[in-house]
Order: sequence, then C-alpha cells, then structure tokens
Amino acid sequence: MTLQPARQLHLNANITDAGKHPSAWRHQSDPLSFLTPQYFTEIGAIAEQATFDAIFLSDWPALAENPPTKPWQSLDPTVVLATVAAATTHIGLIGTASTTFSTPYELARRFASLDHLSHGRVAWNIVTTMHAQAAGNFGVEHLPGHDERYAQADEFVDVVTKLWDSWPVEGLQPDARSGVFSGVEAIPAIDHAGAHYRVAGPLNVPRTPQGRPVLVQAGASEQGKELAARWADVVFTVQTVREDAQWFYRDINARAQEFGRTPGSVLVLPGLFPVVGSTEAEAAARLREFNEQLDYDRELRRLAHQLGVTPDDLPLDQPLNARLITDVGAVSTSHGFLNTTVAFAQRSGLTIRDLIDRNGGAHRMVIGTPEQIADDIELWFTTGAADGFNLNFDVYPGGLRLFADQVVPELRRRGLFRRAYTSSTLRGHLGLPAPSPRQPVTAALP
Repeated sequence: MTLQPARQLHLNANITDAGKHPSAWRHQSDPLSFLTPQYFTEIGAIAEQATFDAIFLSDWPALAENPPTKPWQSLDPTVVLATVAAATTHIGLIGTASTTFSTPYELARRFASLDHLSHGRVAWNIVTTMHAQAAGNFGVEHLPGHDERYAQADEFVDVVTKLWDSWPVEGLQPDARSGVFSGVEAIPAIDHAGAHYRVAGPLNVPRTPQGRPVLVQAGASEQGKELAARWADVVFTVQTVREDAQWFYRDINARAQEFGRTPGSVLVLPGLFPVVGSTEAEAAARLREFNEQLDYDRELRRLAHQLGVTPDDLPLDQPLNARLITDVGAVSTSHGFLNTTVAFAQRSGLTIRDLIDRNGGAHRMVIGTPEQIADDIELWFTTGAADGFNLNFDVYPGGLRLFADQVVPELRRRGLFRRAYTSSTLRGHLGLPAPSPRQPVTAALP
C-alpha cells in the first residue's frame, strides 16, 4: 500500500461559461445550457465524484459583447453556487464578488448565508473589477483607478472579516428548558469608521461552519499581491513559465510572513488548461478540432485589447514584439495576463497565431496523454511552483469528465491526490486551520 504524503494537490474546476475554448459552445448539444441549473449541478457532481477541492465561478457584471458571440458569465455566482450546494455534499464553492460594486455588509451576509446553507463549503474570490463597462451599471460614471480600487478593497475585506468575526466562536446555544435562546453575551458592534466605509454591525448571521468563508484572490499587480498576502487563503495566478511561478510562489509567501502570517499559510494555484487524449496525436487532434472553428479576427482583437495594443501591431504569422508593451500600468485589463503572456511569448517564440491557438497565451495549456499531463502537474507541484491548479477545460462538461476519468486516477496512483474526502468543509479540503477570531471593536463611529 502506497503511503500518502502529507502534502496533497488541490484541484479546482474553473467554470468559464461553455468552456475555456472560444468555440466550446459549438461542441455542446445545447449552447444555452449555461442558463440552466442542470448544467451547473452536473459539473458539480462530476467534480465531486473526482474529489476536487472546489468549483470556481468568476464574474463579469456587464454584457461584454453586444450582441454576444458566445456564452458568457451571465448568472450571479452565489445564486448558481447555492443551486449546486443543494445538489452536492462535499465539493467546495468559490464565488466571485466585487469590492468596487458591492457593500461590505451585504457581501458579508450573502457569503455567510451560503456558507451556512452549504455546511461550510464556501469561498469568496475577491476582485476589484477591471471592466469599465460595469461602472455605468452601478451608477458610477467612471471606473475608479487601479490604486484607488485596491485601497478600497483592502478596507472592504477588513470590514467583511470584522463582521464575520463579530460572533463568538461558540455561536448560539439555545436552551429550550431554561428559555434562554442565544446563550451568549450581546454581540458587539464593529463600529468601523474608515476612509471608504462606515459600518456599525454586528452581522445578523451567526459565525459560519468554517469560522469564516475561505478568502481567494488573484491580483498580480503590486497592490494585488499585497492584498493577497494580507488576506488570502488561496491565490489564483496565471503563471505560464515554471521559473516565474517558483519566484511568484516564494514572493507571495514572503509577503504573507511580513504580515505576521505563518509560512505556507497561502496556497498558490496557477491556472492550467489540460487537453487530454489517449495518445499525443489524439490530444493534438482534439485541440485542432476546436481551433478550426476559431474566428481569428475576433480573437486577434481580443488579444490586442488585453495587451494594450492594436490588431495591426500583431501580425498573425510573426512572433510578439514585446517592445510594443511599454506601459503595463496604463493597460485596463489584467496585469497578470499581460505579464505572463509576454513572458511566454518571448520564451516560446510562438507566432501570434500559435499564441491564439494555445489559449491566447493566458492560462498554460498542456496537451497530451493522462500520464504526460500528470508528469507536468507533478513537476510543478514538487518543485515549489504550485500547491495545485485552477483547472480550465476546453468544453463543459466533456472536458472535465475526460480529466476526471483519465488524469485523476493517474494522480491518485502516484499518491499526489486524495482518493476520498476526509473533510466536509472547503477549509478542511484545503488543509487550512480554523481562522483565529479578530478583536471586532475598533474606533467608534462619531
């Protein structure tokens, strides 16, 4: 019998509408399934059967394309995850919500509610929202600047965690015989008065089964990494080069220690896009079938926007000219995507067409057999580049099922991944300790 190592992989399924590949919807029997509960509960069931840590839903609170050219992140993540929670028992549920377009009390209440209703399986993915289209949907003329959004986000998370921690660890202790319901002292106010928020508290939802929901963050800018180092339990990243990923891993953990956190308290999960085949040729043919349905003009425009250049700057059959990328701070899209795409393009020498074929140079794509994909995962996991992966699949649910049926057994055979859940909470799946309650009272509101 193979002994299980103390450290185990963590795997999430990143649900990107129909799938990560732009032509995914053309491979589905119902391209409108992303609007149905059955679609998400089936994905949740497959991920749970494969003992994944969690499923993950990003969010884009605007209509990115009008008219749409493919399915999009349309439904509210917490509503979707509540639906999946009712149909599953163990799979973690990671939902995205914006600090720029939410209020701390409402968000704290919503995620605490979901954590109770799922018996402790919820995480909040903290984003500041970089999409300018969203501003007008929330009564804001212009999206706040990058630095302002992150300063606001830091205080926002501070308030949310104070609200979650406003309830004592022992929680409610009703005694029907004595007629005493709460069994605890009066819940103290948090009385937060800061630069961006004034919140009295306490929260009207008791302390949750996990102590508080897990915190996830994915910022790659300096401010994003500082926010992650202070607050996040899990960091998503778009690293595509292993040496860069190793540096990022060391850097984010060193930053966390500067905030007084213990070594290893932040889990780092890069994105990974596996394309699975029983042979290398079969995997390559699978990707080729998807790529043959790409609209290269549209994908070129999308890549140019993400890089902060024009389509004319990106000749399809030439390598990326990295000298065109001069001012990362001026780019309104993801700094992490830009930096990793440029690094990958420079080291690989791929043409722009090849970059588009390989997921636009974004999340790293691995094409091959279950054994080859497991080799790659094991290498990153054992060399200080990752604690696991936020997995992207070409099409849902088929790509996920293929990975669950063929790659997961190989990872288990190597002793890298669990064969069964040993916990019922997401915090337990991730091996994270219960959070220490914070002192809830700060400066009183005047």
